[in-house]
Amino acid sequence: MSEPRYDVVAIGNAIVDILAPATDDFIADNGMTKGAMALVFSPEEADALYARMGPGQEVSGGSAANTIAGMAALGASCAFIGQVADDQLGEVFAHDIRAAGIRFDTPARAGAPTTGRCLIFVTPDGQRTMNTFLGASHYLPAGALDRDLIADARYLYLEGYLWDPEEPRAAMRVAIDVARAAGRKVAFTLSAEFVIDRHRAAFHDLIDHGLIDVLFANEAEIMSLTETTDVETAIDAVRHKVPLVVVTLSERGACAIAGDARVCVAAQPIDKVVDTTGAGDLFAAGFLHGQARGQSLEASLTLGAICAAEVIQHFGARPVADLKALVAGV
Repeated sequence: MSEPRYDVVAIGNAIVDILAPATDDFIADNGMTKGAMALVFSPEEADALYARMGPGQEVSGGSAANTIAGMAALGASCAFIGQVADDQLGEVFAHDIRAAGIRFDTPARAGAPTTGRCLIFVTPDGQRTMNTFLGASHYLPAGALDRDLIADARYLYLEGYLWDPEEPRAAMRVAIDVARAAGRKVAFTLSAEFVIDRHRAAFHDLIDHGLIDVLFANEAEIMSLTETTDVETAIDAVRHKVPLVVVTLSERGACAIAGDARVCVAAQPIDKVVDTTGAGDLFAAGFLHGQARGQSLEASLTLGAICAAEVIQHFGARPVADLKALVAGV
């Protein structure tokens, strides 16, 4: 097996985040569940909600794209595969990800729907309530995959959010086959409970057939996957099926479980939570960066905790501080 040119190639939703502060009353009055992510199924609905937003800022997002943006900031070699439309937001997304030093070659899609966008309302306690119109990202075809690129990356990183639509789901299945045929590792993030509820059987099928090498989840997601109400019971249900299970526990830190081995670290101290958007994405960035560099589970968890702490202290899901400097001592 040849030495890969890339540390990670990620497949995920290509989305532009639009963030604005909001009150708890605004969240309730608009029928949202605070701290949750809901799908918006029409551009008209997205436009109407956008019109009710206060002044906001546009930042390229998408869960897997955020993760590799963090990895690139740490010095990793990264590529991204995701579908945008041939429109202004598509140009914003492509510019931002390439400016971060990430290879992005997926051709823009002509016609409707528009590039995906996520309307994010951030309450004073830092909680983010997301309303996502997936748009063009729903239409990533298997034909858009660069198979040589996937085979040339140490990790293939897949976003559970993108498992919903049929076309990209089929593309990710193909990508898994390509990565495994090349002897590469597959990392998968469960993304959200509502995704798990719809695709629990499919996710178990991936796990049971040994197609996932690294599984990322928070405690609610791992319990949802295993249909349990105790995080330890949930971990026990998958720890011998996936070589490496990584579970984030919010302010209690995170744990990595490899069979009977278990390593945990505490959350990093912070001054103030401003916006929790991207916390899990940046944690995955730090952890995968450590693993790609051959570092220990403890060091990788610590890198993840540092990256997560950075991103929750400002608006947006992409790092703004010098991550290399922050992790220099790890």
